Amino acid sequence: MKADDCIFFQLAKLSQLATRTWGQRVSDLDVTATQAMVIRFLYDEDGVTSIELGKKTELDSSTMTGILDRLETAGLIARKDNLDDRRSIRIFLTDKGKIIGKEVAARMETANADFLKQLKKGDEKEFRRLISLIRNQ
Repeated sequence: MKADDCIFFQLAKLSQLATRTWGQRVSDLDVTATQAMVIRFLYDEDGVTSIELGKKTELDSSTMTGILDRLETAGLIARKDNLDDRRSIRIFLTDKGKIIGKEVAARMETANADFLKQLKKGDEKEFRRLISLIRNQ
């Protein structure tokens, strides 16, 4: 097998393309691709604990802390005490964060469609199924 036929090489290149494409779609919002994804998860379910958010985004706690620090500095999120468990905090989008979240959600729809536009509808569904199958092994 040639190196460029290796599935790991192919997946790495696809991941780089996807991250670059998504990053370009949200760069004018002054957020990174990863920050936009975190905002999107919060837009779907605001007020989750940082631990819950880490699980949903599949980011480790140190990475999540850095992202949350930057989002808080930008005025997009607020950390608040968790009244149910004093050992944790809840993360909320600010009003500014909600505006960005709405825009990220809209852009995510079009970015996904554009990124997969060369696939037929059935092929896209199969592609997503295969990705899920491999990720959940």
